[in-house]
Amino acid sequence: MQKKYSQLTAMLAISKASLRAIFRSPSAVVFSIAFPLIFILVFGFIGSGGRISVSVAVAKNSDTLNPIYLAMKSISGIKLIRKEGEALKADLEKGRITALIDIQKSINPQSPYEIKLTSSDAVNPQNVQVLQSILNAVIGGINQQQFPGTPTIAVVNKIVTQIPGRVYRTIDFILPGQLGFSLLSAGVFGVAFLFFNLRQQLVLKRFYATPIKRSYIVLGETLSRVIFQMITAVVIIVVGHYVFNFTLVHGFSTFADIMILSFIALILFMGFGFIVSSLAKSESAIPPFANLITLPQFLLAGTFFSIDNFPTWLQPISRILPLTHFNNAMRSIAFEGAALVDCTKELGIMGIWILAIYAVAFKTFKWE
Repeated sequence: MQKKYSQLTAMLAISKASLRAIFRSPSAVVFSIAFPLIFILVFGFIGSGGRISVSVAVAKNSDTLNPIYLAMKSISGIKLIRKEGEALKADLEKGRITALIDIQKSINPQSPYEIKLTSSDAVNPQNVQVLQSILNAVIGGINQQQFPGTPTIAVVNKIVTQIPGRVYRTIDFILPGQLGFSLLSAGVFGVAFLFFNLRQQLVLKRFYATPIKRSYIVLGETLSRVIFQMITAVVIIVVGHYVFNFTLVHGFSTFADIMILSFIALILFMGFGFIVSSLAKSESAIPPFANLITLPQFLLAGTFFSIDNFPTWLQPISRILPLTHFNNAMRSIAFEGAALVDCTKELGIMGIWILAIYAVAFKTFKWE
């Protein structure tokens, strides 16, 4: 009796052969593992500190009718965050806010106002010093222009109240961006070159002579790419955690959430690769198409710098990009201890991108 042909066995055989070919490709290993690790090593050795910008909040009962507060609002080096209660406390503990500023009237006639600062252990002390310097410069400017007869309109209390907080390191910002960099590169370039070459070398056409279904051919090749890239994600996270103390708040459960998030992101980014492989007329046309997709996201999605540092008109564009939402969710899970279910906004937007991208991919994908 003839044995029934197994589509699953054939798909796994394709995956095994394709995975072996990926590991034998120097470019795949370099761009997926070595290149992101080089960035992690560079930024990891630069320093362990690191807030990206000086963001502050004003205490609820603070005096906001004084010239100090009005002048502070116009300083480009200070970003005012408007939060209260537990949300404000949580941001302060996580280092999202450099300090809480409390401006109150003083009983000292020589200085009508006193400014007190509250910060946390999660904030780089240098940023607190920068904030103190900015406030002193603001006070000095007001003294010269409006109150020349007063010794000083205010004093900044040198004693900064500290609350407990998790130490935020440069690696906690850099590593999620580099993992996203690796996933996006592999998803777009890897898939685009893979399926273009399979089509050009008539490998897909030869598969037609076998009983395996077309969907299993795609799944088999895709599975090998997913396995390789998930191994890459594990390597990047393990090196970051054990060498540079990358924060995994809840240990293995945080690691598991990151793996699921990485899998979702990889599926999304591979959709771009399917589109590029179909649109490119030649192998030399793949890099320009792929760079149109990857380069803006590398630069604008918070991979290397916080998007809060970008011009106001550019930030909405950055917040549309799928890599931005992967980076945001990754940082929330790894450093802030959020669960995957807490990142519904980011996952929802990535889900919309998946539906849109694969709708286009199914329309454009070519077998020959």
